[in-house]
Amino acid sequence: MKVILFIGHHKVGSTALQDFLSRNQVALMKSGILYPSTDFQGMSLALGTAAGLCEPPKDIPLNAREPHNALAFRMLSSHKLGKVPPFHTDLPGLPQMKQALQQQIQFLKPHTVILASEVFSNFARGGAPIIEDLIDVFPVQAEITIIATLRRIDEYLASWHGQRLKFGHELSPLRQDGIDEYFDGIHFDYRDMLQCWLETVPEARFVIRDYAEVRANGGSVTDFFAQAGVDLPPDLVSERRSNRSLHRGVYEIARLGNRALPPPQAQLLRETLRRMTPELDLPPSHDIELFGAENRARLQERFVHVQDYLAEITGKAPFFANADAVATPCPVPEMEIFPKTVKTMNARMPRLGIPKIRKFLRELEDQEFSPTARTQDTTA
Repeated sequence: MKVILFIGHHKVGSTALQDFLSRNQVALMKSGILYPSTDFQGMSLALGTAAGLCEPPKDIPLNAREPHNALAFRMLSSHKLGKVPPFHTDLPGLPQMKQALQQQIQFLKPHTVILASEVFSNFARGGAPIIEDLIDVFPVQAEITIIATLRRIDEYLASWHGQRLKFGHELSPLRQDGIDEYFDGIHFDYRDMLQCWLETVPEARFVIRDYAEVRANGGSVTDFFAQAGVDLPPDLVSERRSNRSLHRGVYEIARLGNRALPPPQAQLLRETLRRMTPELDLPPSHDIELFGAENRARLQERFVHVQDYLAEITGKAPFFANADAVATPCPVPEMEIFPKTVKTMNARMPRLGIPKIRKFLRELEDQEFSPTARTQDTTA
């Protein structure tokens, strides 16, 4: 039996992969490819689909779509490395989740088992014990492949920072000291993310991919199955784009909203920003500069040892073909377009209907901002 583990990283198309696997769970299962459930919700949906009594809904419940994120969070919690986040509700205990995996393997007799979770990238925090805890779920004779996808560090941090803003985190801007909190963890040090996996499961086949190559090879789903060496059955439901990001042109408004507004209003502001983005006449998101030249130079200098490590373990030097681009700022500084974006939002304020949000945006428009100052922070 083959076991394929996708261990992340974050923001590399993992949600699209999980969505594809969950929508096609029954069809894959019938062809010998198991994307196992870990809770009652996922198992009930799979059973109803297999019996022909229902079809996967447009929005698959989170525990059924991302069952191995739920498993990974439960495992991290059991190793005292955090708590299961509130959006994964009503989960069984870890022993029951492990037993569910093993019994699906026992009764469905798959030739391939796929677990896909970007949260597995956080297992480096727990070292060998938590990784061994996962590997022990599978038969000892299983052939294990571990797939990881990585993004060039400036692109990754820009995207991950936006994801955290979308979750409502209160952050400093990347053009100031917002990058500093990432330097000592897996969101910057890919060696920290990978090395413990390599040392703990040395018998596994490791596939480490550059996200730019994944996209050029057809995207996260197509590339995953190509790298895994798994042939798909015909007539599967097509891949969908998932987990849409905030446009970088509205990061600063969302960031300040997370700090100034109560959480419900801050969330409504973020949802409004996403909905109104097409009306805001913004440059392409990838053209907006979030770091500034000084911080980009810091990124490049500190990332050299990570790049060297990736070249060493993959035999590909440099691992990121355009690695030198880390030091090159994008053409449009975020604070250059910020005042105009706020003004446009205010022109549409009557639509918002929430007095606190309208007041917050009016106060932003009344302030003066420098488009180039690295040390300036803006407060409402």
